[in-house]
Amino acid sequence: MPHWQTGRKTEDGKRMTLDDAQTILQLTHCSDQYEQALADNNVDALDALFWQGPQTVRYGVGENLYGAAEIAAFRRNRKGGSPPRTMLRRTITPLGTEAGVVSLEFRRIGSTRTGRQMQTWINTPDGWKILAAHVSIMAEQPETERPTL
Repeated sequence: MPHWQTGRKTEDGKRMTLDDAQTILQLTHCSDQYEQALADNNVDALDALFWQGPQTVRYGVGENLYGAAEIAAFRRNRKGGSPPRTMLRRTITPLGTEAGVVSLEFRRIGSTRTGRQMQTWINTPDGWKILAAHVSIMAEQPETERPTL
């Protein structure tokens, strides 16, 4: 059973928790930084938020990117950056204090389609970094009211 269900300790003696308040605050800040860098098309800031290694993966709406170098090249070659969007909902799930998942729903300005983004963040000596990300856009659907954060 997972540590968070059994109360067992991890190898370093910590109990795994899915609701560590400090980790939630840190990941919220990181997610906010990512969203601002995306809105500003700040490629250097976006690159800095990703783990700089071959293990990093980003599945986009129309591309599969493996390794930090491919992700950086995609961003640099993307004309105009990401279309402007509004965040509809965000859930932050810490996996202890060393990793976490940010799940986000968004809507591009002028569209009725809902987008989804999931990022797995890891806590490194250089701060929190995205290790894996997945972005998708759902099929056309009628406009619905969703809570905003």
